[in-house]
Amino acid sequence: MDATGYATWEGTWKEGDGTVSTEGTTLRNEPYSYASRFEGAAGASPEELLAVGEAACFNQALANNFGMNALTATRVSTKVVVKIEQDEKSRPTITAMHVTTDAVVPGATEQAFQECAERARANCTIARLLKVDLTMTATLSE
Repeated sequence: MDATGYATWEGTWKEGDGTVSTEGTTLRNEPYSYASRFEGAAGASPEELLAVGEAACFNQALANNFGMNALTATRVSTKVVVKIEQDEKSRPTITAMHVTTDAVVPGATEQAFQECAERARANCTIARLLKVDLTMTATLSE
C-alpha cells in the first residue's frame, strides 16, 4: 500500500502560497503559506500534518500493544507537539516531538499501560522513521 500526498507552491518562500492534498479525501487543496507554517496564521502546515500522522500512528500502535496483552482501550486521546527551532544557519528545523496520551483501559495496571505506551512510542511506523527526540507523557485514566 502507498500513501500519496500532493503539494503546489507559487511565489517566494515568505510571500508565496500553495495547497496540500491527499490522494484520498482527507485533504483537498488546503492552503498553506510561510505564515501558516511559522507565524500561526490560518492554513495548513506540513509540521502540523506530521504531528497528526504521529498521533494517529501512535494510537493504533498503542491499541495493538493493548491487544497483545489481552486489553482493549475504551478511549485513547493523543496530542503530538512538533518543536520547530532555528538551526545554526537560521533554518527552521524540527528538533523534537512530544507525545501526550491519555487512555482508559479497563483492567490495565499502570506498569502494563506504561510498557504498552513506550513500545508504541518507540515502534509505531512514523516514530521509526523519525530521527528527532520523541518524548512522551502517558496517563492511564479511569
